[in-house]
Amino acid sequence: MAIDFYGIPGCDTVKKARKWLDASGVAYTFHDYKKEGADADRLTAWIADKGVEIVLNKRGTTYRKLSDAEKADAADNDRAVPLLVQHTSMIKRPVVEHPGGILVGFKEEEWSAALL
Repeated sequence: MAIDFYGIPGCDTVKKARKWLDASGVAYTFHDYKKEGADADRLTAWIADKGVEIVLNKRGTTYRKLSDAEKADAADNDRAVPLLVQHTSMIKRPVVEHPGGILVGFKEEEWSAALL
């Protein structure tokens, strides 16, 4: 099974997840947000599936630097996408698309159940 893996190469969680995929023998195509950007249609689908509260990374400095109005937009399923396209660091990492759905964030037990 080949999967699509989205993230930022320097992110520690992305590094840990890639190491796990490699050790588990799961083939993947890596999509680097910093180089390739984020696709609005894909983000819309992720938010429709998981909800903005799962897809949005509120822990990073990019989110914390937003104005209150932008934070309100980021919390709205419909208005979050343009902000996430503009600020890819605000997308929780990693995101994996696999034949059974999507995974957001790296949780080894969840990934094992979905991908192995």
